[in-house]
Amino acid sequence: MSNKNFSPIESLSYEEARAELEEIVRRLENGQDTLEESMAAFERGQVLVQHCSALLEKAALRVRMLSGEDVHIDEETEA
Repeated sequence: MSNKNFSPIESLSYEEARAELEEIVRRLENGQDTLEESMAAFERGQVLVQHCSALLEKAALRVRMLSGEDVHIDEETEA
């Protein structure tokens, strides 16, 4: 599992990141990768989880804003 085959995480949509994360989970559960490949996959998976969470938070914020809720926006959510 080589990092050179991966797209930059920031450019991935939620669906793309989730699909890649599902593939990583499948590979880790399969257990046929080397330890180094498994560690690299796990690290990539952690970053994908953070990316997906951030995208979901942005979507939830947008829904609240469109619903007319008073929303406090901080710099971390905006990033």
